[in-house]
Amino acid sequence: MKSHAYQSGFGNHFASEAMAGTLPVGQNSPQRAAHGLYAEQLSGTAFTAPRSENRRSWLYRIRPAAMHSPFEAFDQPAFHNAFGDGPVSPDQLRWSPLPLPGTATDFVDGLFTMAGNGSAEGQHGIGIHLYAANRSMQGRYFYDADGELLIVPQQGRLRIATELGVLEIEPQQIAVIPRGLRFRVDLPDGPSRGYVCENFGTAMRLPDLGPIGANGLANPRDFDTPVAAYEDIEGEFELIAKFQGHLWRAAIGHSPLDVVGWHGNYAPYRYDLRRFNTIGSISFDHPDPSIFTVLTSPSDTPGTANLDFVIFPPRWLVAQHTFRPPWFHRNIASEFMGLVHGEYDAKAEGFAPGGCSLHNCMTGHGPDAATFEKASQADLSRPDVIADTMAFMFETRAVIRPAQQALDAGHRQRDYQACWAGLRKHFPG
Repeated sequence: MKSHAYQSGFGNHFASEAMAGTLPVGQNSPQRAAHGLYAEQLSGTAFTAPRSENRRSWLYRIRPAAMHSPFEAFDQPAFHNAFGDGPVSPDQLRWSPLPLPGTATDFVDGLFTMAGNGSAEGQHGIGIHLYAANRSMQGRYFYDADGELLIVPQQGRLRIATELGVLEIEPQQIAVIPRGLRFRVDLPDGPSRGYVCENFGTAMRLPDLGPIGANGLANPRDFDTPVAAYEDIEGEFELIAKFQGHLWRAAIGHSPLDVVGWHGNYAPYRYDLRRFNTIGSISFDHPDPSIFTVLTSPSDTPGTANLDFVIFPPRWLVAQHTFRPPWFHRNIASEFMGLVHGEYDAKAEGFAPGGCSLHNCMTGHGPDAATFEKASQADLSRPDVIADTMAFMFETRAVIRPAQQALDAGHRQRDYQACWAGLRKHFPG
């Protein structure tokens, strides 16, 4: 599995073969597939989903995915969907970066659940996790039957070898792995850290642009899907599955990344966040932060998201008569925020790359005291350039329930509310 080539476009129907003549012509399941391969369909939606919504790919592989030993329970207690049944505090929450491991830890072992809502069983909601790892997945493969995975690296590159080809990403790039697709994560740079959002609901798509028009935000041509690349390896391996919130392990005598050719529109992809076409105000006030949406998972309520993936990239601020940083606000949606690179313009200190915060439904938040005072006195005759930064949000219509291990974590900042304590009364009475 060596190919690092890509096919361009979002949601396209791709066709790729690592060996000439692999893909059948005019049909999907011939009596005998070429090169002695097995034909297998991977479906990400119901067969009867509307054509515009249907997601599936045909795989032509050395062995079918059914070949492995029986599954048994696998213990990785930090990675789960136990978001808690008790009351959720309306407090603002913030965490420092997840510490890097001191012992050999791969991507699966390094996953740490922070929060979430909904369930895989109900096919709605999200799980939010961090990862910190220092070794590649050796002899181990993973798939998530509960949801698609949005991976946001913050430190270190990732080489994600999947059934359908190889994705290589670095900080300020993202990867999306469809529900059920098997993969392995290698760490070219050693110790690595980042964020993972597990989407139990409708697969993510590009948001509609409305009055923006035909162009802008994340452009479809900037999304990359890998070409076919396969492993023909036998040995003693293990396949880890996440199913209904629990992890399972099965012995497997070969690499499951043995797809020689495939065609369809159910495939992994990557995107470089630095290519996002940022749009903002050139007169006064702010547009709503929805203008920064990269990907969205719609809910059953039009205009309301199961998940929005929103970024705050480098940009110019030129609005006049305007408080230029993000304003104070309370929101019907709930926001989990992370910082990949640089500084976030609404927080002067305490929010470091690799850190994260949670502001739930109707919880007040906004710039800290130092940012407010500085921006209130700023010279608006000159533009501000927000440079060398990349922050993001996982935003959802449902309350995000923090996991107990996140509330108890040593890297939680228990004095987070102090960042607003210096806000002074200016009202003269």
